[in-house]
This record gives sequence, structure tokens and C-alpha cells, in this order.
Amino acid sequence: MSTKRKIIPLGDRVLVRALEAVTKTKSGIIIPDTVSKERPEQGVVVEVGSGRTTDTGAIIAPHVKIGDEILFSKYGPDEIKIDDEEYFILSETNILAIIR
Repeated sequence: MSTKRKIIPLGDRVLVRALEAVTKTKSGIIIPDTVSKERPEQGVVVEVGSGRTTDTGAIIAPHVKIGDEILFSKYGPDEIKIDDEEYFILSETNILAIIR
């Protein structure tokens, strides 16, 4: 019996599932991201921590929510693998933008 584990980030950290980048040439040839083997910079938020704690103990809620598609810095996240799935955990300060 296999049950999926749930990952809950702490503080201002965010759990992200990377989106596969695909490049399409002018002639229509699709080049998958696996060719360049570069770390992705785009993903979908899977879980969000409770927020950043200030020096006075107040909690500042995160700006992102589950399901947001985001851009993040290439070298900011930590890679993890849980139940054969790969994720990134990164601080909310490493998130550059929300894609709408």
C-alpha cells in the first residue's frame, strides 16, 4: 500500500513543480529542455509556507498561492525528490514574478 507524502514548506518557503521548457524554432522544430540540461526557471506552486516572520514576531503572508505559475531565479532553489517526483523548494524572495 503506497500513500503519497505531503510536503509542507516552513516559513517563507514555497514548494514548486518545474515546468518543462520547450523551444520551438522558426521552422517548427520542437527542441525539448532536456537537450540543454539547464535548470528550469519556471514552475507551478504546489505548497506554500505560513509566511516570513518579522523581528517583532509578526507573520507576513506569502504573495503567491497554490496553483500560481511563477518565474524564479535559476540558482535560488534546492532540488528535492519525494515519491519519484522532483520539486524545488525556494524562499519567496527568489520568486521573480507571477505569470498570469
